[in-house]
Amino acid sequence: MRKRIVAFLLVMTMLLSFGALAGCGGKKATTANFEVPEVGYDGSEVTIYFDHTMGANLQEVLNLHIAEFNKLYPNIHIVHEQVGNYDDVRDNIAVELTVGNQPNLAYCYPDHVALYNISKQVVTLDSLIDSDIVVTRADGTTEILGLTQEQKDDFIAGYYNEGKQFGDGLMYTLPMSKSTEVLYYNKTFFDANGLTVPTTWDELEALCQKIKTIDPNSIPLGYDSEANWFITMCEQKNSPYTSATGEHFVFDNETNREFVAEFREWYKSGYITTQEILGSYTSELFKSTDTTRSYMSIGSSAGATHQRPTKGEDGKYPFEVGIATIPQADASNPKVISQGPSLCLFQSENPQETVAAWLFMKYLTTNVEFQAEFGMASGYVPVLKSVAENEAYAAFIANADGGDYIAALSAKRCLEQESAYYTSPAFVGSSDARDAVGLLLQTCLVENGDTDAVLDKAFKEALTSCREGS
Repeated sequence: MRKRIVAFLLVMTMLLSFGALAGCGGKKATTANFEVPEVGYDGSEVTIYFDHTMGANLQEVLNLHIAEFNKLYPNIHIVHEQVGNYDDVRDNIAVELTVGNQPNLAYCYPDHVALYNISKQVVTLDSLIDSDIVVTRADGTTEILGLTQEQKDDFIAGYYNEGKQFGDGLMYTLPMSKSTEVLYYNKTFFDANGLTVPTTWDELEALCQKIKTIDPNSIPLGYDSEANWFITMCEQKNSPYTSATGEHFVFDNETNREFVAEFREWYKSGYITTQEILGSYTSELFKSTDTTRSYMSIGSSAGATHQRPTKGEDGKYPFEVGIATIPQADASNPKVISQGPSLCLFQSENPQETVAAWLFMKYLTTNVEFQAEFGMASGYVPVLKSVAENEAYAAFIANADGGDYIAALSAKRCLEQESAYYTSPAFVGSSDARDAVGLLLQTCLVENGDTDAVLDKAFKEALTSCREGS
């Protein structure tokens, strides 16, 4: 954690220095992000550089579809590179922006883009999305440069709207592949004991109490991310967390203190644990057949295979896994977090490079076959509704079960709750808020002493940390 914070501060310093230098004989300083001129792709020979985090199996899928893209646009050459993890991509690009050596296209999270926006070199996509310029492909067919209404409507709304979370109403990203949190539960145990999957947090509390009577040594629920839990509760309860404009850090309020106090009581009753408290992903406790185990785990939908127990000597799983939507404050108005990478474009001195990069970005995000194949290979959820109608993907989902095909079961659940996804505001410092509320919740669960005093100290320290970091 310390190394990551130091790297982030170094990047911030470099970007701020870049902004000052740009007005003193370097690149021309701008007051707004770069907007692409009204031009189409003219068939120029260009090379597009794409930074991502894909491993070898996903690069195989990507390379197959680059070949398909090049049948349409043979003069657009795609050079792509795996650059470590998401934070590595962020840090590398942030440094490259200071010397004008950034890629054309990159994986991103909203807080990455907020950081990049200091340099004003992220391309806002609105004019590209709305462009009706006709582009002629190598095979003689045509397409409009922008997105058709059908293509816009095909995006899962929660994923698409993430691109507008920057406080100015402009579009900065398109979704690439997504994940969320789901509730994994031991279906075999639930069925044997007549237990019902909880739909609300009140039902979850009652269920944890019942599980403790059945198995007193258990910790009924493991929740991997304290930060996600806090942020999701704010969204579910319609309670302030952060704002992209004005006062950024608005999470210290009575509603949020109340749910933290409630979870503190759950922890002290032995109902819950978290990744940081346990010292490992809570899936390890969920998969365990030891004396202390859990029967529910809330974690990433993309990590479904890590929630599955190891087969026994008989070739069978010790138990079947069920997957459900996480509990809600109001089951009639569900909210679950949107995670996973999007794509952003960067300014280039050659407008043809930017337009060509957009065409490739458009291909990756709107091509149903690519989205289906990438989703099946990655465990992430496709960002298009129509992927459900793709023959190969439909067959994949049809095999969904709580054993060998648990990844398909997870994806099926994610697609079924597509109207529930939310994203938080993005600004320089939004990642600080995420870290701060995660530590706040962890502290309040484990700290001894008077509850009001513990909460008061933790909330104040979290606010101070955010304000000093920003």
